[in-house]
Parts: sequence; C-alpha cells; structure tokens
Amino acid sequence: MFGGWSIHNLDSKGRLAIPAKFRSILNQQGSQGIYVTTSTKCLVCYPDQEWSVLTDKVSKLPLLDKKAQAFRRYFISGATPCILDKQGRILIPPVLRDMAGLDGQVLLAGMQKTFEIWDKDLFYEERRKIAEEFDDLSTAMAELGI
Repeated sequence: MFGGWSIHNLDSKGRLAIPAKFRSILNQQGSQGIYVTTSTKCLVCYPDQEWSVLTDKVSKLPLLDKKAQAFRRYFISGATPCILDKQGRILIPPVLRDMAGLDGQVLLAGMQKTFEIWDKDLFYEERRKIAEEFDDLSTAMAELGI
C-alpha cells in the first residue's frame, strides 16, 4: 500500500523521481510502470494492475449513460502510461503537467492502492481546508464504520 508524503522537484523536461518506497511497492507488484491520469486538483497514479481493475469496471458501465461518458472522457481518456527509467523517474506529459498546475516542487501522496502528484502549495492548501472540516469528516467516517 502506498502511504506517506514525499516532496520532489519536477525537472525542466517534466521528469519526476518516484520515491524509493513507492518504487519498491511497484516492484513487489510486478508493475512495469504506472498510468497517470487527471483528477480535479492533481494527477492520480495507478500501478498497471490497479489500472486494469478500474478500466475493467468502467468498461462494464452503460455506453450511453451520461455520467459514465463524462467519467470516461475526463478520467479514462486523460490516462497516460508512464514507464520508470533506470533512475526511477517518469516523464509527465506537458498536457498533464498543465492540467494539474505542476511546475517546480511537487508532493507525492500515498493513497493506499494509488498515489497522487500535487503542486506542493496546492496540496498544503487542500489539507488546510480538510483540517477545518475534519470533525465532520471524522463523524462521516464513523458512520461508515471507520
């Protein structure tokens, strides 16, 4: 499971070093790379196997359902396979960097089966907003049995 945070610099070509602890998880899973896709404020990274599980489920959604179409158009179509190079880096395409506002320092956040790539300052701002509502969030999680 991916967990924790890690701050890295995105180089001028859009290459990002994946932390050793995340690479270790990918290696244990036998992943040759990851799928990087758009989310609302960041990029989400799926190991090969997790991406297959998700796309299998999405492929079973009704083709003419408007919400399923919108999800495919936004989330699935934005996915780019990224192979780790010998230095443990991925190349994030310019369009994905632009969509997530990535330039300079980024923060990788482990999210169990996936990890996210955030603009560092935006992540801190998002976390501050969540902290303000954490009591309500905790109550909602308790209602779900967590």
